[in-house]
Amino acid sequence: MVVLNRIYTRTGDKGDTALGNGARVAKHSARVSAYGTVDETNATVGMARLYAEGQMDALLAMIQNDLFDLGADLCRPEMEKDATAEYPPLRLAETQVDRLEAEIDAMNAALAPLRSFVLPGGSALAAHLHLCRTVSRRAERLAVALGETEAVNPSAVKYLNRLSDWFFVASRVANDNGGADVLWVPGANR
Repeated sequence: MVVLNRIYTRTGDKGDTALGNGARVAKHSARVSAYGTVDETNATVGMARLYAEGQMDALLAMIQNDLFDLGADLCRPEMEKDATAEYPPLRLAETQVDRLEAEIDAMNAALAPLRSFVLPGGSALAAHLHLCRTVSRRAERLAVALGETEAVNPSAVKYLNRLSDWFFVASRVANDNGGADVLWVPGANR
């Protein structure tokens, strides 16, 4: 368990920060950008939960916990041997990806097929879930970019890819199972 006795440490005052393995990197590094955007995604989920109830709130709470797991995964570079580690690195598991897929399938089963793209909006919860979707897509792009130069857990990237789909389907559920979706009308304002 993490114990935080002091919130500020002053160790990052010169623009660097510590990774999960103790290595120091620039705060603008690709790795910090990736896990920082995962944290931002988590904050948007917290905002969405202000409007969620029951099962939807419970599912979003699980996603928030997964996002902390994902942040822990991304902040700890994969190394052949990490002799200084006090504990093994936490890595996102394929079972977490599988759970998202099962939840997507269950939610999507009640929805009518789309005949147009959906504009972000509708209910307050749906609008917030669309924001979650777009921020999670940015986190995915940053994790993929990081993976071009450093090792990244493939399950972490899969999770982010499924997560944006999850948020999209959940937004339709939040819009009266798609009945209150705001549909794009191509060229409507010409």
